[in-house]
Amino acid sequence: MATNLALDDKLILEAVKAGGHRTKRDAVQAALKEYVQRRKQMDILGAFGQVDFDKDYDHKALRNRHQK
Repeated sequence: MATNLALDDKLILEAVKAGGHRTKRDAVQAALKEYVQRRKQMDILGAFGQVDFDKDYDHKALRNRHQK
């Protein structure tokens, strides 16, 4: 998908240099991937305290049960 964006040239060149990217496109794609990954991490962090924890849960016992 072709897209025209007005981006800060100094910022793009800094991103290219900082990331060791060959092209502006590579830098932008890497930045977008990192952005999406970070947002997903923030969603996961938002789940803390929302999930009930069972202190008696024994994951090893369940693993051994399936192997028999």
